[in-house]
Amino acid sequence: MTNWNKSYCICEDPVEPVEFVPTPEVAPKDDSEIQRVGVLINTVHDGDLIPQPYWSALHEEWGNDDERMAEFDFDYVRERDWGSDLVAAAMVQSLNKYGFRCEGYQRIKIARVLMDFGRFPGHTRLHADHLDRFAINYPFSYILDFHLKKHLLENYYDEISSRMEPIVAQKMIMISIHTYDRYNEAGTERPLTSVINRPMSYQLHSTMPFDFFDPIYPPVLGEYTADRRLTHRLALMLERAGFPSADNYPYLLPSGSMEVRAQVWLFFKHLCKHFEEAYPVTKESEAYQRVWNMLLDTNLRSAESENLRSYLHMFRKAPEGQVASFAESRRAYEQIKNFLHQEEEKLVKEYRTSPYRPSSLGIEVRKDYVWEFADKACRQPLGPRPDNAKKVADVLAQALLRYLKEDRTNDLSQPPQI
Repeated sequence: MTNWNKSYCICEDPVEPVEFVPTPEVAPKDDSEIQRVGVLINTVHDGDLIPQPYWSALHEEWGNDDERMAEFDFDYVRERDWGSDLVAAAMVQSLNKYGFRCEGYQRIKIARVLMDFGRFPGHTRLHADHLDRFAINYPFSYILDFHLKKHLLENYYDEISSRMEPIVAQKMIMISIHTYDRYNEAGTERPLTSVINRPMSYQLHSTMPFDFFDPIYPPVLGEYTADRRLTHRLALMLERAGFPSADNYPYLLPSGSMEVRAQVWLFFKHLCKHFEEAYPVTKESEAYQRVWNMLLDTNLRSAESENLRSYLHMFRKAPEGQVASFAESRRAYEQIKNFLHQEEEKLVKEYRTSPYRPSSLGIEVRKDYVWEFADKACRQPLGPRPDNAKKVADVLAQALLRYLKEDRTNDLSQPPQI
């Protein structure tokens, strides 16, 4: 019998951190406008791999302490989105069953207890709140030295990003499948499903966080990350099928989530396209390209972009020898900002409600529905419940197709303008 509490896999380094999981049966090619919308289904937190260097560091620190190692096993179980891969795979199969060609889904393989791609890169402090954490999780955030943390982000976080970005850029809808615990901390029971499409920062402050994203990102776009017709259609059909569904509950999207980062990144690509069409000569300008690199650095991984960001918004001195080039980039930034304000009607207001604005959202399914546990807290996993995963995934697939065919737009004949 599998000991799911210790089902993490210690693997060689390096290892492929993300994989495409194909579906066994794919619908025939369809050149319809609905099919060309493009849908990306992914899972972020159901991985089980821990590369050897990080495991060795853990063992060197805690290996002789049975209590600490038991604590680590507990953390692994708590952090993992048990069953999200089951739901994603079943949803892909259902989409193909109903004639929508979907060849598979993307799965992040690294265990969340080590690294969470759904957060900004950085160090998670002990006892950090669930939504205030960074990519390197405890206990590794304390155990790993500088070189191993740098290695982890460069070889895994950045590698996942480089593989996912081209895919995200080609899709109009990104759905991340997650699973959550049965109970809240207060002991109240959570609904079987939840649809998440609002950033926590917008819910709390009605704007986007200045310290993470550039302030020219229009705050109104932070109100939601997906077409509300889509999120409401998903919730409605889940309810009709007997799956109680919440709206942005019991939590919202953290600023570092894939869903939020993707929205900011895609908007700045949209802005760049229109700006360079209006000012084609800027395509060859280092000053403008430096600004675009900064705006598109939504993963916060570029030191050069951070320098420019602090120069523009914190009024810090330019690095030695770069005073003139930073001043040129400041002028380029001001022109881009003025262009955005002048074209706000088209670039923001029309974009905000356009059927061609990309959507990114999270779907939460309760862990105990798609995975069997020996306890109510979902801390003693026993094994998968594939039949239940198929039931909820089938409803999600039907809801998505209903949205594409009926809700999204009545006229898909015009090519995207964004």
